[in-house]
Amino acid sequence: MRSVPPRPIIPWSVVLSVLVTISSLAGLLDSRVYDRETENWTIQAWGQDLGNLVAVVVLLIAAVRYRSGSHRAGLVWLGTLMYLIYAFIVYAMAVHLNYLFLVYVAVLGLSAWAVIFHVSDVRDRTTAYPPGRPRTVAAWVLILTGVLFAALWLGELVPALVTGSVPAGLTEAGLIVNPIHVIDLSVVLPGFIISGVAALQNRDYGLFWVAPWLTFSVLMGTSIVAAMTLMLVSGVGDSLPPAVLVSLIVVASLVALAGYLRAFGGDRDPATVGE
Repeated sequence: MRSVPPRPIIPWSVVLSVLVTISSLAGLLDSRVYDRETENWTIQAWGQDLGNLVAVVVLLIAAVRYRSGSHRAGLVWLGTLMYLIYAFIVYAMAVHLNYLFLVYVAVLGLSAWAVIFHVSDVRDRTTAYPPGRPRTVAAWVLILTGVLFAALWLGELVPALVTGSVPAGLTEAGLIVNPIHVIDLSVVLPGFIISGVAALQNRDYGLFWVAPWLTFSVLMGTSIVAAMTLMLVSGVGDSLPPAVLVSLIVVASLVALAGYLRAFGGDRDPATVGE
């Protein structure tokens, strides 16, 4: 049995990073990329582009450390891939067709298949999970974040559905349906809450997914704060209160993630799993 992750992790991560960097820099520097989007949606896309550049740095560092045998880095690497899946679903399906479309699709596919191919390996390398306060704090940060955003989205959507009106956010973004609502309410927020509750119950699947989801939360929150800061500078809407709220969530997620990862024991060779 191998004692380190498979070699393709590094080249796979490098290819992903190059594609993400190309799409992000093009989005930020080339006005043609978002020239058919509303001002609101363009600024949100710019915030996502900035967040993606942060994700590239995290992905590469995590890939190198994971390849060297760090199971903690493997969990962060997995969470970064989940963030890229989320972000590039939105690019591929909610941005007008442009010359980056196949890049969006490539990043989405490579990120998704990387998770599918490597999630079992990452899980096999995970040692006994952290007990006590690090586990409890991490679980509750996930649960509260999931509940908070679910309440925000439902508070916007339910009145509109009952009255037959269109939420203001959709009009401002120029969208028919916001894919962020779809992905959050169907996958991400249930994933936060289910993983957090399962972690509190000491269930392995919850304890495993805590760190990847917290990594996702940090990266996604960073991109949201970047977008809201750009809106604030551009004078588009009143983005200061939500920017402060999301910043607090990013800090809480980062502190919880750091504490959770520090509390892990040493790495475990997959050859010993099941012994």
